[in-house]
Amino acid sequence: MRRWLVISLLVAGAWTTPLSAQPRSDPESQTDRERPATPLTVIQVTATRRAESRLDAPVATTVLTREQLLERPAATVMQALHGEAGTFVQPTKPGQAIVIVRGLKGSEVLHLVDGFRLNNAIFRNAPNQYMALVDGQMLDAIEVVRGPMSALYGGDAMGGVVQLRTWDPRFDGERRGYQGSLRTLWSSADRGLLSRVEGAAGDQRFALSGGLTYQDVGELRSGGGERLAFSGFRAQGGNLKLTAQLGDNQQLLLQSQYFEQPSTPRHDELVPGFNQTNPGSAEFAFEPQARRFHQAQWTLSEPTALFDQLVLMGGRQSIRDDRRNRDFGSLNRDLERNTVTTDGFSVIADRAWRENRYLTYGVEWYRDHVASFRQRVNAASGAISPRPARFPDGSTMRQLGVFVQEDWQLTPSLDVLYGVRLSDVRTTLAPTGGVPGVTVDNQDLSGNLGLNFALREELRLVANVGRAFRAPNVFDLGVFGDRPGNRFQRPNPALEPETVLSVDAGVKFSGAEWSGELIGFRSNYRNKIVAVVTGEQTPSGRLVVESRNATRQTLTGLETRLDWRPAERLRGYATATWTRGDEILDGLRDPADRIPPLYGKAGVAWDLRADLALEGYAFYATRQARLSTRDRNDPRINPDGTAGWATLNLRLGWRPIDALEFGLRLENLADQRYREHGSGIDQRGRNAMVSVDWRF
Repeated sequence: MRRWLVISLLVAGAWTTPLSAQPRSDPESQTDRERPATPLTVIQVTATRRAESRLDAPVATTVLTREQLLERPAATVMQALHGEAGTFVQPTKPGQAIVIVRGLKGSEVLHLVDGFRLNNAIFRNAPNQYMALVDGQMLDAIEVVRGPMSALYGGDAMGGVVQLRTWDPRFDGERRGYQGSLRTLWSSADRGLLSRVEGAAGDQRFALSGGLTYQDVGELRSGGGERLAFSGFRAQGGNLKLTAQLGDNQQLLLQSQYFEQPSTPRHDELVPGFNQTNPGSAEFAFEPQARRFHQAQWTLSEPTALFDQLVLMGGRQSIRDDRRNRDFGSLNRDLERNTVTTDGFSVIADRAWRENRYLTYGVEWYRDHVASFRQRVNAASGAISPRPARFPDGSTMRQLGVFVQEDWQLTPSLDVLYGVRLSDVRTTLAPTGGVPGVTVDNQDLSGNLGLNFALREELRLVANVGRAFRAPNVFDLGVFGDRPGNRFQRPNPALEPETVLSVDAGVKFSGAEWSGELIGFRSNYRNKIVAVVTGEQTPSGRLVVESRNATRQTLTGLETRLDWRPAERLRGYATATWTRGDEILDGLRDPADRIPPLYGKAGVAWDLRADLALEGYAFYATRQARLSTRDRNDPRINPDGTAGWATLNLRLGWRPIDALEFGLRLENLADQRYREHGSGIDQRGRNAMVSVDWRF
């Protein structure tokens, strides 16, 4: 439990020589100085692949800056989005959480890290653990684009795109500068300790930065005081980044990231769920889960006939998904090793080819290779026997996309954004268990059209229509083995791509006192791949399921945020998101799976003094009783519906000197016991969180 402190002190000691800190000057994470600073004037890059304020972007976006991320310490990276408009956070199990965007989740939403796909060939279209393998402590921003984005980003961008952007320090002047920070957090509800140390050194031509993170979380105390078994975990990792200015118009970026959870229990498999007498498993742990990532990026900023800026990016990512599990009442323990290695390369160009027309175009290529192995060990005799791998060992998935997008300021008041992408996807399942291999080819043409009409400079009408697709991956086509919810899945290679056609419209406004947005959307999802119960059972009593293009789905919703700043040091805010999902399966209409209830947050933040800030806020979700048949049979979900809840919370921040800040966060003051809809574990009860941030 004390290893975190030793690591932090050792690394901090190496950085505490006299330092001359330089301010961070990344223009993409600063507000637009020509307008009052509001959430809608924050600059984002994901929606259009170039720096643009949220107000000017025609699509719906959610952005958290580095400062906001530091104010919202979270056990896993996605939990920082809790309560934001259009992003429902579902903690699936200890140490892991996903975000649901417009009713879609998992591989139905594209996840990026510094522009590189996190989604891979074994991403499932359900809650998964892979976002937790990105260290949230190293981030400069989280950007969410809500709505289909396949024209810009290719397959999987059905509900939207979630991009995690890492800190990119810059220094001014020829004299070398230094900066660093040490962060330590402690939380009472889970006896959790987290420490992060990072630093950077460089000048205007060169910058080297990096950091180490260690996290140790104990068993969670839920509302009412119960400690939940099998809810502790550890995580650790580090990152290193080098940026070099090669002359006046070239820049090179090299970076590496590593993060792992050595052994994380599957709480919902280890305790009885709803309508269960016994748990599904006697043992179930993800051990280990790890991610390695290496990236190189070269940028040329020299106007030519073809481009103003050219970016070449290449990277390799490896995700390890190993498991240990034993069914309840069985002596047979299954040990798995699953690794996906992703190689990616892209060439992207920008060109302002007329005064009011901006072109972005490029080519992207990704290839996933799946290595999968499983064996069974008898706990009594020690006998070892081979088992079919979860995925066909040696399977691959290759994706190639060519896209073009134009941003056209058609009139002084009307900005039009439109684009198209041609995608080619080839998935090859390797031979396994005497079954011959199979290759599945899919092609798609995706597009989008967005409008931003300025009634006034601070008031915009926005509208979008987009078509996106998702090709079936190795998980969809070839997964084999135990699944959550007392299920057993068998492969089905005869699947077709999913598609979605979505329309949204609304208003954005940003003034000196009021800012906000109200967006309504409607999505028609076709050929949706779902796990269908076959009517068979395994000898251990698990329901046999297989993936099929079985449903059509409609998703309708409203996303809203309102910010009020009546005085320079006082701010109020509120969000609310409502989604309704319906699907047709075998000719019968049913609610869609795991649709969030009405949820949001509301609060008031007050800067009492220049060095002292106070915030009171509430998170809430209403009751969700519209359950699909699969939801009602899922032991993680109450078949009578998930109860509504609300928590009251306080945050106090004190900065006695510029270099030192203390934070105190008091969560769930009423000690309410509650569960996010679809989650496999209850959430924190009354909790005190203390943070110390030292910048040097």
